[in-house]
Amino acid sequence: MFPGIAVSVLVAVTAQFLSEHYGAPAMLMALLLGLTLNFLAEPDTRTATGVAFSAQTVLRLGVALLGARISVQMLAELGGPMIALVVAGVVATILFALLAARIFGRGWRLALLTGGSVAICGASAAMAIAAVLPRTDKSERNLAFTVLSVTILSTVAMVIYPPLSVVLGFNALESAVFLGGTIHDVAQVVGAGFSISPEVGETATLVKLIRVSMLAPVVLVFSLAIRTGGLGDLDPNAKRPPILPSFVIGFLVLAALNSLGLIPATLASFAEGASRWALLVAIAAVGIKTSLVRMLDVGGSAIALIVAETIMLGTFIIVGVHLIG
Repeated sequence: MFPGIAVSVLVAVTAQFLSEHYGAPAMLMALLLGLTLNFLAEPDTRTATGVAFSAQTVLRLGVALLGARISVQMLAELGGPMIALVVAGVVATILFALLAARIFGRGWRLALLTGGSVAICGASAAMAIAAVLPRTDKSERNLAFTVLSVTILSTVAMVIYPPLSVVLGFNALESAVFLGGTIHDVAQVVGAGFSISPEVGETATLVKLIRVSMLAPVVLVFSLAIRTGGLGDLDPNAKRPPILPSFVIGFLVLAALNSLGLIPATLASFAEGASRWALLVAIAAVGIKTSLVRMLDVGGSAIALIVAETIMLGTFIIVGVHLIG
């Protein structure tokens, strides 16, 4: 597997270099660079096995390590009403995605994938949800499309939402909840929050991590629904997902240990960095496995779906912040 893993790591390192020197989102760069190397995922190449390993096993490792950033103490710092608003936004966005997918003529798999990624934490959530969805011949294409879309939308939101919060007359806490509760990826939340003030940046990051903490229960609910509803049997070639995936167990265990104060700050910081790199390597591998031509076949209705989900989440949080305020 070494050649394929090495290629995925090289693409991830290159993407990180471009991010640090030119300000481009690392996830987006990894995906785009990976797409140009699709020929390395052909079955008869030496790299195919390692690329597949990176796109699946390394992905699950990265999601599990996210748990080291989550703790119960985070929830207590924000307050009940704001926590309820953030959680309600996650649930409402996923339910809206299922409804909108029917209107746009898209399947439930794409609805859960795009809705979950918009509602929770962008590319990381998309990869976690994809890991429990029944596999089809369109799985890699839909995942690449979702990661590409949420990363672009998140970057646009990072630029537009801070001045919008000023126009809406939000105070520091309200701006932080708006930014952390709506922008898809953690890095863009940090960028948007700290562009207003350090206070807004820190609180927005906290709100975002509360959304990240919803990843495990949402993936578990999806997994149970697919299993009990027999949805995984719709495709005879699709592998039936487990009731509780191992990476979700890892996520929950690390979150519990961190809540109990058993994970030292240095170790938590290391886990955070390892998670980010694992997810970067994984998305590079997903890009390599995905044909750009096939990804473009996803259609305009899928783009309309994910944009509608983003607008719905933003509107929901704005209205909620006004009502609570």
